[in-house]
Amino acid sequence: MKWLTLISFIFLLSSARSRNLIRRDADHKSQIAHRYNDLKEETFKAVALITFAQYLQKCSYDSLSKLTKDVTDLAHTCVANEDAPDCTKSLPSIFLDRICQIEKLRDSYGAMADCCAKADPERNQCFLSFKVHQPDFIPPYQRPAADVICKEYQDNRVALLGNFVYTVARRNPFLHSPAILGLAAEYENALKSCCPESDVGACLDAKVQHICLPVIKERAKLIGVRQQHECHVLETYGERTFQANKLARMSQKYPHTPFVELAKLVHEVKDVYEECCEGDMLECVDDWLELVNNLCSKQDTFSSKLKPCCEKSPVERTKCIMEADFDEKPDNLPSLVEKYIQDKEVCKSYEAGHDAFLSEFLYEYARRHPEFSTALILRVTKGYETFLDKCCKTDNPAECYKNAEEELNKHIKETQDVVKTNCDIFNSQGEGNFLKGLLVRYTKKMPQVSTETLLDIGKKMASVGSKCCSLPEEKRLSCSEYYLSIVIEKMCKKQKTTPVNDQVSQCCNELYSYKRPCFTAMGVDTKYVPPPFDPMMFNFGDKLCNAPADEREEDQLKLLINLIKRKPQMTDDQIKTIAGGFTSMVDKCCKQADTDTCLGEE
Repeated sequence: MKWLTLISFIFLLSSARSRNLIRRDADHKSQIAHRYNDLKEETFKAVALITFAQYLQKCSYDSLSKLTKDVTDLAHTCVANEDAPDCTKSLPSIFLDRICQIEKLRDSYGAMADCCAKADPERNQCFLSFKVHQPDFIPPYQRPAADVICKEYQDNRVALLGNFVYTVARRNPFLHSPAILGLAAEYENALKSCCPESDVGACLDAKVQHICLPVIKERAKLIGVRQQHECHVLETYGERTFQANKLARMSQKYPHTPFVELAKLVHEVKDVYEECCEGDMLECVDDWLELVNNLCSKQDTFSSKLKPCCEKSPVERTKCIMEADFDEKPDNLPSLVEKYIQDKEVCKSYEAGHDAFLSEFLYEYARRHPEFSTALILRVTKGYETFLDKCCKTDNPAECYKNAEEELNKHIKETQDVVKTNCDIFNSQGEGNFLKGLLVRYTKKMPQVSTETLLDIGKKMASVGSKCCSLPEEKRLSCSEYYLSIVIEKMCKKQKTTPVNDQVSQCCNELYSYKRPCFTAMGVDTKYVPPPFDPMMFNFGDKLCNAPADEREEDQLKLLINLIKRKPQMTDDQIKTIAGGFTSMVDKCCKQADTDTCLGEE
């Protein structure tokens, strides 16, 4: 994947940043003292608490507060004397040493305690593997009454906000510390605004609905899923793919920014993500704040839309900038066909600087197409590279690649057709029927997968339709392919330990940007042998008529999956006939006095 190398050229552009980091770190014997001085007491303690809460998800707030105090006391010591014991250790080592000193760690966390026998950095990777996203062993949070919250905020602001970050962090162990601090800042702003009001509860619910706890939970979960996916891309596909994807996205978002500036920014983002993904939350938040401050110092270079974000407090800027709209596309950008296809000297430019040439093509293409997904832009770039590799070896390269635009447009049409077809179905037939269609298609593709897992995959894909198909048309494609890629990557992660079938394996071995088209094109698994008939499949019991509506709906979806598993070659018309007959049977028998007898006869 040569084109994905972000690139000797970009690394040269970014070397100043890398040298500055090396020099800055070399100037500080003690990383903990360095980060404490940067973040100051309150933010340092909040991020230390986040770090412990994400590793030790079962521990109480009070017990983690003691660990946080220990680390903060060490920071005070190291600020005074960088040569003091433990001060020159890396931050992950300091935190994990404290965790491994807990006497009854194994009683609460079992095999996780074995991580303590490993050396760093393997010890850290081991601890990361035990993090549980949205764990069911944590009981639902019960929010105190509004007047109680306000009194607590007035009497002990630090403890109240500490409890907030603890509550969010332990439930979302992959959520990066800047995001948690941003949510905490929103929460505090709401309290500042509403606590003086006569009806505090109504103010919190109405004025700032976006920070009420159920919504915070969903937002934290969504941000965590996105950040976990970014970390997965970096870990699984390496920094080249990660940076190429980021270059495409930032070229769309900041289309007026010169290539050189975006290349530097991409490299800086990669550096910070490496820290965040490794669970080093102090370095993560400190370097994010530095990156954002640098971005705000160059607003004129990047985007006018940064101004409202840069006027916020430091911890609120990150979320604002991440969610800011794309800048308007520059007027009168010339067609790329002339420079990259019609120019007779394309091969000379390509061979003179392969990586730089392709990365600039990626930049130019992305800034012209904010409506495309980054994966589509990567496919177009890869397709262009394939053309050049083939044609530049021929006697007449220009004749060879003259049809490149037409061929590259096939990637675009495939993606546009998939999104249009699915959103048309979703918008015309509703989410329920859209889900049934997905279950039919994907059960045929991979019937070996358990019924429960297929239903879960179908629901996640249907939620992509719900999230994306209501957007303006120019945003649907990017939204759909991004969230589908998250679902597919999770499927492929399971495929590594529990292989499904040959065609799933083939798609999961594709390049990152080609997996979605591969799954879309996947047909019925012709090698699949259905299991023996199980009459229990049709043993509905009382649930069919008496269970709550959502349970009945779920049982019917499971029945649909099991029917497809039995007969994967069934046509859509046959499935509709069976589904219609089943619905009629339920309507008829659930009205009878002897439901079981009726169902048996039917």
